[in-house]
Amino acid sequence: MHHPSVDSPPRPPGPRTTLRTALVLGLCSVLLLVLVAADWHPLISVDGDISRTTHRWAVADPDVTQAFRILTDWVWDPLTMRLLGAAVAVWLVWRHGDWWTAGWLVVTAALGTLIQQSLKAGVGRARPVWPDPVDSAHYAAYPSGHALTATVVCGLLLWLLRRHGVSPAVWRTALAVAVVSVVGVGLTRIWLGVHWPSDVLGGWLLGALLVTLAIAAHLRWHR
Repeated sequence: MHHPSVDSPPRPPGPRTTLRTALVLGLCSVLLLVLVAADWHPLISVDGDISRTTHRWAVADPDVTQAFRILTDWVWDPLTMRLLGAAVAVWLVWRHGDWWTAGWLVVTAALGTLIQQSLKAGVGRARPVWPDPVDSAHYAAYPSGHALTATVVCGLLLWLLRRHGVSPAVWRTALAVAVVSVVGVGLTRIWLGVHWPSDVLGGWLLGALLVTLAIAAHLRWHR
């Protein structure tokens, strides 16, 4: 009997596991959204304490701040992430003729943009304001578009790699890059003082929810 290597990528979850995960993520996303919209004092207090601390660090260490601006504006920028997803979609069509998965990838990324912009307009949360800002950003604060977009694109690409059965070395490298990118972009947004920590958490949760629902749709409708 053949036993899979412990170094091999884990098998993709089944439809039931995916839907259960989506349910948990959905409940957490709704709860956080309600707390943010209601200006729940304990959450607002924690947000303010963390943001004031990281802003002091950002002002005191301009070299790190500049590095984070480059990472957040160029490497992990939502446009960069969307272009990466589009490039993978083109590759799926070119190498495998898989128009369905390519369209699924593009549509999911576009849906992420629509969700974040709708919530920003609906919640209307103000961004942090500083007398000595180190960066600036547009639109409302909640949720973080950078965090949501990175989570969606990295999550979908990781699932596609698992589905295509890549080598353990490729899997470990991709997983490390994805984790660093998703966590890193969230931390840069807080460090630069353009998002509250709960904005980033909301982006992560909503992004993970969208990835899970997209995977469930792929498992259900694509053969």
